[in-house]
Amino acid sequence: MLMTIAIESPRPAEIAALMRLSADFAQSLYPPESNFLLSADELEQPGVRFYTARDDDGRALGIAALVAADDGATAELKRMFVHPEARGQGIAGRLLDRIETDALAGGIREIVLETGPDSAAALAFYRTAGYREIPRFGQYIGEEFSVCFAKALAEGSL
Repeated sequence: MLMTIAIESPRPAEIAALMRLSADFAQSLYPPESNFLLSADELEQPGVRFYTARDDDGRALGIAALVAADDGATAELKRMFVHPEARGQGIAGRLLDRIETDALAGGIREIVLETGPDSAAALAFYRTAGYREIPRFGQYIGEEFSVCFAKALAEGSL
């Protein structure tokens, strides 16, 4: 499948629909107070890059965001989601590869993220992609439904 991955606005209707599917999925697994999804407004803030993966017909199939930390060397991966009908086609891997490449080129040396313990596919995906489990950080400290990961980025490792 041909695919393009580009930095886009989170506002178009089809992307908003993917974000709703993502929120519905998260809310089906975890209580509302344990969901840390960024809104479209938050995804448009300085230091945030919002990525969309589209098929060769232009349909949005996956999304993810990279949120730069104040230190300039770390960023958090947020809102990674692939439409259920498009899973198993390598979209998440291609999104993550693009994000890691862009992050490294922009001076980011580590990507951190949070997911949940009942998100088996996400846990396996991040481990396979070289992410290691780390202690909960920031707003996730003390959250029973949070599992945090990190990956150091280095030239030639991507």
